[in-house]
Amino acid sequence: MKHAKRRPLIGISACRSEEAIHPFNRVSEKYILAILEPTCGIPFIIPVIQDMGPEIDHSIYLDGLLLTGSPSNVIPAEYNGKPSVEGTKHDAARDKTMIPLIRRCLQKKIPILGLCLGIQELNVACGGSLHQRIFDLEDKFDHRMRRDVDDHEKRYRPAHNIRVTEGGLLNKITGEEEVNVNSLHAQGIDQLGDDLAIEAVAPDGIIEAVSLKKADQFALGVQWHAEWPRPIGSFNEKIFRHFGKECQYYAETKNLVC
Repeated sequence: MKHAKRRPLIGISACRSEEAIHPFNRVSEKYILAILEPTCGIPFIIPVIQDMGPEIDHSIYLDGLLLTGSPSNVIPAEYNGKPSVEGTKHDAARDKTMIPLIRRCLQKKIPILGLCLGIQELNVACGGSLHQRIFDLEDKFDHRMRRDVDDHEKRYRPAHNIRVTEGGLLNKITGEEEVNVNSLHAQGIDQLGDDLAIEAVAPDGIIEAVSLKKADQFALGVQWHAEWPRPIGSFNEKIFRHFGKECQYYAETKNLVC
C-alpha cells in the first residue's frame, strides 16, 4: 500500500498585542489559509514571547518558515538605526523571537518566505538595514497606499508596478518581468543584507523582492501581501506553490541536510 506524502510543517510568525486586558499572540487567518492552499503545508503558529523567544529553537521542528506582515516596524536597534519617530508601532517580542529564528533557519537551510514585514526581517537578519519612513525620502513615493482603508478589497488592490529582475529566482518561478502589486508598508530596505540578491524593484527604486544568493537554499522575501486577496492570483500562487515544493523537499531530505 502506497502512503501519501507527509505535508511539510510550516511555521507562521505571530504578532504580540497588548490591546486587550491580557497580552495575546495572533495570526491573521489569511496566512494560515495560504499555507493550507496553495502551499499545501501544515500551518504551525509560532508564538512570540520576548523573554523566551531566543531560547526556544523552533527550527528543530520546522520544514519551512512563513514570515507574515504586521503593522509594527522592526526596532531600529536591531540594525543599528536611528531611534524611531514617536508613535511608531513596534513589536519587541516578535523581533526578539523571529530574527534569531530566521538566522537558525538560514543556517539549517530551512526554506523561508517573507511577506511585507517579513522581507524586512529577513534583510535585518542578514545584516541589512531599513528606511523607517519611505514617505519622508525626497525621491521616493508613499508606499502606504490604501493602508488606512477599511474595505479589504480596496485596501489590497494592486497599487504600483514592480520590475522583476531578469533571470532571477522570482522571474524563474513566475515567468513575469513586470507585475502590479499591492502596497501597504512604511518601512523598506535601505542597505541590502549579506548574501541577498535583488529580485524586484518599484518605479522609485525601492527594493520589492530579495532572495538568498545560495543556489542550494531557498529564501525569498516580497514587499507586498502575496497572500491576499483570495483566491490568490496566478503570480502570487506560483510563489506559494514553489515555496511549498521547497518545504516538501526539505521535509524529505532534512536528515541529510542538518
